[in-house]
Amino acid sequence: MLKGKHVLLGVTGGIAAYKACELASALVRQHADVNVIMTANATQFVQPLTFDALTHNRTVTDTFDRQHAWEIEHISLAEKADVVIIAPATANVIAKFANGLADDMLTTTVLASKAPKLIAPAMNTNMYENPVTQHNLDLLRTYDWEIIGPASGRLACGAVGSGKLVDPSVLLEAVDHAVSHEKDMVGLRVLVTAGPTQEAIDPVRFLTNHSSGRMGYAIAKAAAARGAEVTLVSGPVHLPKPGYVRTYDIVSAEDMFCAVRDLAPDMDFVIKAAAVADFRPARVSGDKIKKTSGDTHPSLPLEETTDILAWLGSHRRPGQVLCGFSMETRDMIENSRKKLAKKHVDLIAANNLKEEGAGFEVGTNVLTLISAEDERALPLMSKYDAAQALLDELLAIRRKKRTESGKEG
Repeated sequence: MLKGKHVLLGVTGGIAAYKACELASALVRQHADVNVIMTANATQFVQPLTFDALTHNRTVTDTFDRQHAWEIEHISLAEKADVVIIAPATANVIAKFANGLADDMLTTTVLASKAPKLIAPAMNTNMYENPVTQHNLDLLRTYDWEIIGPASGRLACGAVGSGKLVDPSVLLEAVDHAVSHEKDMVGLRVLVTAGPTQEAIDPVRFLTNHSSGRMGYAIAKAAAARGAEVTLVSGPVHLPKPGYVRTYDIVSAEDMFCAVRDLAPDMDFVIKAAAVADFRPARVSGDKIKKTSGDTHPSLPLEETTDILAWLGSHRRPGQVLCGFSMETRDMIENSRKKLAKKHVDLIAANNLKEEGAGFEVGTNVLTLISAEDERALPLMSKYDAAQALLDELLAIRRKKRTESGKEG
């Protein structure tokens, strides 16, 4: 997701500096070009050679290094950067950035950069909670710095509290969010549903399906990366919560319907990627249903759940864009077109469970995007890339709606 992006990673003096090595490695694995600038104190914890090996770029530590090619290096690095991240950030460097001080290679470079800036504090709890540090962090926010963390836990000094550097995976997600995609959905509100539902039979058992939630989570993450305000209504899944997304956890189809019903009126886009149960037990036993002996077999009467997509289609506000998903095992196009018309939605994203790469537990998908006027078959791609292609299509539908209604954009 970061191919072609230039990341400037600033590392300052603290025991958490070793975690910056993991972040640098992760950024390189996402094909980012990473330049590292270390403060003098940071080199006491991690050797610059470590970052040289991880990033395949020379780590910079000295403003006046005459062994490097002639150029005003801090200006060169500042202009090249697509994003700046300082991790870990000590109280000292936070104070410098907040007050515009530039007395070393890191601070002079960052002061000269117009790129988005992220900073991840890491320090003793008392230092972090000190009103001066909090004031400096508030100042950085007014200058559009994004503050990441800190986390709470046991610190290197032995204290327990706030001040731990957040996990490198959180830092990576923040960099992805900052620069992985053009922010063409700023100001738009997106509701995404994801995962399976569970319909109780008794206190022990339930009906469900094989949905992993991967597609819906990919859509939520992709929309957030494009600047949208994203709300995710999720059934029970084993996935980490995506950053920059407001998440509501639900269990049953009725839970999901109630959440969507309450949230949908404020949304510009509603994308129903969840695999909602079509049926639930007509009666839920208050006790575990016991196995019977002999020739008698228990029956399980079912009743239909609320059709959430149909409800959305009949209750949408003007200009709202609705998208449903259709997973089929046969007659995919025919069945999906019937669903498109019956549910009164703008787009159906269809896939065939029997097609290789389009199943539940895999990281890829093969979607066909079906509207009233068109259908577009996407190739096999990652679910994140498929999510971006889906969002492109939905934005085009919104532009068309607004043009037809006489509105801009």
